[in-house]
Amino acid sequence: MSNADPRLSIILPAFKEGAHIFDNIGKVRAHFAGKFPFEVVAVDDGSPDNTFAEIERAARQWPEVRAVRLKHNAGKGEALKRGFKAARGERVAFLDADLDIPPSQVEVLMAEMDRTGADVVIGSKRHPKSNIDYPWHRQIVSGVYYLLIKAMFGLPLRDTQTGVKLFKRAALADCFPRILVKAFAFDIELLAVLHARGYSIMDAPVVIEFSGQFGMFRPRAVWQIFVETMAVFYRMKLLRYYDSYQPKTAPETPPRVSIVVAVKSDNPQLRQCIEHCLDLEYDDFEIVVLPDEPFACAEPRVRIIPTGPMRPAEKRNLGFREATGSIIAFLDDDAYPDFHWLEEAAGNFTRPEVGAVGGPGVTPPDDPLMAQVSGRVYAARIVSGHYRYRYVVDRMREVDDFPSCNLIVRKETLEKIGGFGTNFWPGEDTELCLQITKKLGQKIIYDPRVEVYHHRRPSLVRHIKQLANYGLHRGYFAKKFPQTSLRLAYFAPSALSLWLLLGWLTMLAATPWIGWFWMATAAGYLLLVAGSSFSTNPILFFLTFATIVASHLAYGLNFIRGLLTPKMDH
Repeated sequence: MSNADPRLSIILPAFKEGAHIFDNIGKVRAHFAGKFPFEVVAVDDGSPDNTFAEIERAARQWPEVRAVRLKHNAGKGEALKRGFKAARGERVAFLDADLDIPPSQVEVLMAEMDRTGADVVIGSKRHPKSNIDYPWHRQIVSGVYYLLIKAMFGLPLRDTQTGVKLFKRAALADCFPRILVKAFAFDIELLAVLHARGYSIMDAPVVIEFSGQFGMFRPRAVWQIFVETMAVFYRMKLLRYYDSYQPKTAPETPPRVSIVVAVKSDNPQLRQCIEHCLDLEYDDFEIVVLPDEPFACAEPRVRIIPTGPMRPAEKRNLGFREATGSIIAFLDDDAYPDFHWLEEAAGNFTRPEVGAVGGPGVTPPDDPLMAQVSGRVYAARIVSGHYRYRYVVDRMREVDDFPSCNLIVRKETLEKIGGFGTNFWPGEDTELCLQITKKLGQKIIYDPRVEVYHHRRPSLVRHIKQLANYGLHRGYFAKKFPQTSLRLAYFAPSALSLWLLLGWLTMLAATPWIGWFWMATAAGYLLLVAGSSFSTNPILFFLTFATIVASHLAYGLNFIRGLLTPKMDH
């Protein structure tokens, strides 16, 4: 067996390790040199310093070293997934790039895997034979977290966070596509999914050469781990997301994709959208931008097609007809895709019955405060109900109505139905999806891995105007397109709004209990809103609470307007 067919792949995720990464890669390589075929896959997680340059220097000096780079910082989990994609070994080890845990510990895990036949072996600080110098405050946090995950997931482990782990390749290949967490709780999600899918997991002792940084205690990071762990529990035990995941077959030849962006004019968010599209993990695509007026863009994969003043639906129709791809990916200018957006979407189109694919549009983490509030409101079940999967990662499913801010469609499907109807905005995507599912009998797949980041409205006024417009058109569509819009969930905000606004009249009723009933139900509603608005930040809590109530009223009252509107052509 040669290094072209290594027995072991050691993945080193690194962020801002420019001062040490070259020497640390050398230490890992020197430890394994001559023992058996291996490779070191060093992954730079979008570091702003010279980390990747130093990794490249190591790769030039030693043939066992492979250099991988994420252009933007995405978190340790994403770096490990990218490293695994590049790795070739039959066993795969994760090792922290700072080498607080020396590379010799990987051999300890390998010996345990050989002895037990386990699919996964992880280093454990809580193993009785471990030799560590562990700060007392971290011991407390680790102990509490151990009890939490033991109760939640039943893992047969005493520790999940130590930075050395060893896997059989088949186990990672099965479970990695199901993993969603990219940062803090990546380890627990991966181990919980491996355990749930029946893979055997063992722990082994470790020796930790404490460097000082390892013991840093950051309450915010601890809170974030707790929140993400609860999210994993929700997806596994309540949502059953991991059970709903359907493995996708990568096409032999990935289809050419045309990303179509309808926009009024050049703007900073459009430039961000283009930048992230150019960084996609996909080889064959173009970007078709349709502004009113031309602007300069030197990137050869970007085509600027000026349209003059047009509605978005008309621009999208022009865009897909000018496109050279067999798959058309519609994206709004105020959204940008995840690295794997097209890669994940393409796997769904290997099924001939699939005409379109959509995915969640989550709020970017760096959006300003009011945009974060708007995103929290859309993601709240009390607001979006069954349709909150459009704004958060949810289980895989078939849908019959999906927004065009993240909608990927076969070009031949668009040609058969003539593209978008141009009488409505917003709402043209509702009509398009109706044509795909009812007229052509094709499926629309919601895939949580086909993810984009969608900027929200940065002010309360703009958020409410958007909700009012959605309500107006959905109320009209309840008459125009009853197959997908005449649904009880769309009527609920209107009933709620009328009850809240007119319920005080029950105080005048001859029977006093009617008035008391209204007050009790109104109080119950406000408690539900408070629960949906929960945040340790009191300002964020108050703004979310007020915006949820305002959103219900704006959508509900304008839905009634739409129901009463005889004709709507804009």
